[in-house]
Amino acid sequence: MDPPVCPRERADRKTVRERTATSPDAVTEVSVASAAVTTPIPDDLPFEHATVRAGDVEFAYLALGSGPLALCLHGYPDSAWTWRHLLPELAAAGYRAVAPFNRGYAPTSLDPGGRYQAGALGVDANALHGALGGDGDAVLIGHDWGAMGAYSGATLAPQNWRRVVAAAVPPGPVVAGAFMSFDQLKLSWYMFFQLTPLADLVVPAEDFEFIRRLWQDWSPGYDADEDVARFVACMDGPGRVEAALGYYRQTLQPELQDPALTDAQNGAYAVPPQPLLYLHGRADGCMRIEVAATSGDVMTVPGSRAVMVDDAGHFLHLERPDVVNAEILTFLSE
Repeated sequence: MDPPVCPRERADRKTVRERTATSPDAVTEVSVASAAVTTPIPDDLPFEHATVRAGDVEFAYLALGSGPLALCLHGYPDSAWTWRHLLPELAAAGYRAVAPFNRGYAPTSLDPGGRYQAGALGVDANALHGALGGDGDAVLIGHDWGAMGAYSGATLAPQNWRRVVAAAVPPGPVVAGAFMSFDQLKLSWYMFFQLTPLADLVVPAEDFEFIRRLWQDWSPGYDADEDVARFVACMDGPGRVEAALGYYRQTLQPELQDPALTDAQNGAYAVPPQPLLYLHGRADGCMRIEVAATSGDVMTVPGSRAVMVDDAGHFLHLERPDVVNAEILTFLSE
């Protein structure tokens, strides 16, 4: 069975602004289609469903294709299914495209040590690189928490990853400045709420209505019902909600972090040494576009660039797979 091609709508052309690392002050116009795409999750997508032990965690993952490893890390509140549009295109481009469910997200196991800080995702990326037979031609792709995992993994083991793609959470120096902004702090209220014990009750209440509302705020106009259902399935079982919230609690409260992960945690805030593509939706209701648009200023490795995508919010790879996939595949081919 041939990999499915994601439907694409034709529309008037708009532009995104792109800031390049080789000339941080130069901004070029990139033409992209402006229509949003909402695609249901078919039950017959030809992904492999498999598991692999990497470190102390048994990872479940979706996979497609053969070739160099393209590891795709998801964020919150999401699942490995978030990469359903990109995996077939990566496979068609000659990659072994793999999307694991993050530690703590069923059917991946809980971490036996209860470690869910952002740096743990970088450790996982490199452990999966080894377990899945990756080499120096592998590429690392991450969205949201997965972006921080990509920064960490690529910084910890630069020899493992040829190129890095991140979306929706800018590099650490940019995010650090954002939290000095009142406007960004207003958007980030949920992070601080999730540090409280009340969140353990509120987040799963009324069939995870809290999560539905986050998707609505972060990607206005996108129909996230099926994506939310996939996330809810990942929360099925004792300790799952606590694990998902643990990423926030441990990352924002250093006293909860494992000292053995100090280098990995620092890497989550770093700009990786490889060429980096950073993607951000202009309508992102989670991270202000005014903040994200400065990402190119800190991306100094030649070949790096930041692309702001029109008509897309936080989950831009789901809202605009036509644009986002094209940007990623072009970058990886360079």
